[in-house]
Amino acid sequence: MQSKLGLDFKRVEHARGVAGKIAADVQGFVEGYTTVAVERTLCRLAGIDGVDESQVPLPNVVVDFIKERGVLGEGVLFHIGNAMVATGLSPQVIAEKLSAGQLDITRLPLAPADKINEAVMKIAAESIKIIKSRRERREEYLKTLGEGKRPYLYVIVATGNIYEDVIQAEAAARQGADIIAVIRTTGQSLLDYVPFGATTEGFGGTYATQENFRIMRSALDKTGEELGRYIRLCNYCSGLCMPEIAVMGALEGLDVMLNDALYGILFRDINMQRTMVDQFFSRVINGFAGVIINTGEDNYLTTADAFEEAHTVLASDLINEQLALLAGLPQQQMGLGHAFEMDPDLENGFIYELAQAQMTREIFPDAPLKYMPPTKFMTGNIFKGHIQDALFNMVGIWTGQGIQLLGMPTEAIHTPFMSDRYLSIENAKYIFSNMRSIGEEMEFREGGIARSRAAEVLNKSIETLEKIEKEGLFSALEKGMFGDVKRPRNGGKGLDGVAPKGGNYMNPFINLMLGGK
Repeated sequence: MQSKLGLDFKRVEHARGVAGKIAADVQGFVEGYTTVAVERTLCRLAGIDGVDESQVPLPNVVVDFIKERGVLGEGVLFHIGNAMVATGLSPQVIAEKLSAGQLDITRLPLAPADKINEAVMKIAAESIKIIKSRRERREEYLKTLGEGKRPYLYVIVATGNIYEDVIQAEAAARQGADIIAVIRTTGQSLLDYVPFGATTEGFGGTYATQENFRIMRSALDKTGEELGRYIRLCNYCSGLCMPEIAVMGALEGLDVMLNDALYGILFRDINMQRTMVDQFFSRVINGFAGVIINTGEDNYLTTADAFEEAHTVLASDLINEQLALLAGLPQQQMGLGHAFEMDPDLENGFIYELAQAQMTREIFPDAPLKYMPPTKFMTGNIFKGHIQDALFNMVGIWTGQGIQLLGMPTEAIHTPFMSDRYLSIENAKYIFSNMRSIGEEMEFREGGIARSRAAEVLNKSIETLEKIEKEGLFSALEKGMFGDVKRPRNGGKGLDGVAPKGGNYMNPFINLMLGGK
């Protein structure tokens, strides 16, 4: 493509090649390990659901059982499949009997490997069929109803009560929103289990549960039919239950998932080794389900200076792109992150931001880029903030971003006043309509500020990637190369949930999902 910024695409391809080597090195580690979250996800794909008498999710009960006996690395499906052959029972009944102390799946006589594999493949085919049907249902809605133009207008709801969230989400859709993101309750990313059922008591957000997904999906489908356009639903599958929440979203028809291990490492202190393993399986699931992932690079600029550290955002985007490709995610499902976080008092800050956004669009032409609003410099002056949001919207439409998370005057309380949300949606719609073709009309002067800034950021990104290739990503994260945050390789939350894969390990879903599109 012809670069409006005069980018050297040979340099871009070099950057991609270096990022690919970094991703391949990480993938080499990932393929040798499993985690408790991966195994719980396999339980859910096998049809195990519900809780025991103490309200502990049955997937946790089963996986903790095999972990305590030192056989997590053999894989839960091996033991469930063997138990199915030995008892003739379904995975759900096996889990219930194990929970009641009536069955030890690690002490049963071993069936022939082909019999175990046959039993596992049968239940795998059933789950795959459900996820495919949900994807087909979305595609049919998009074909018959259509949807809003890009950039999608993305807003959040976060009352803590799923039923109140539905009211807020329906109102937002009627105001013009294209994507509704249900913010998770504070701290859920650090829970090593997924709560069960509908919930009404979240703080700063609502628990991500399969029943809550089902309730919101149903409500948005009805509202979309009424409005004559499909409304996308977003949630979060980052954190300690990353692949579990991904599969629940796939089963219930979610469209967008925040899905980024680097975010969890840097800002939630999750063990980097575990979460990279979890990320791979979660992205395989999201890729197969047709879910757009959002990555968290925008958060780097809340802890580091947006002008000085812009190159780290691009470097991370390139690494995330390569990791996603290894998981079978096409570029059309990569909502790679960046943000309008330039200091508003920086002279020519708008031009720098415009250059960075245009650069990101040109480097990732097929990705529905996720563009985040200014947050760091919102000081309580809601009028200045509303103007900053307008500038952010101008950059979004000018540079062809895909997903525009709208800023709004009371966004700090997560469930803004409906009147403020209306103002923000009106702001974006007005600017998007009036500036729809500005990107096609305007050019960037050769030798000017924008072209020089884009070249500078690209070159610094390449230098950073080359350093990471030599160090390895885990070492780079230890040294604080992203977001000015350092994390220990063998520390953080969830380290004890990792196990090397053993000789009996089974995960047929990887091959089925990567090869079954």
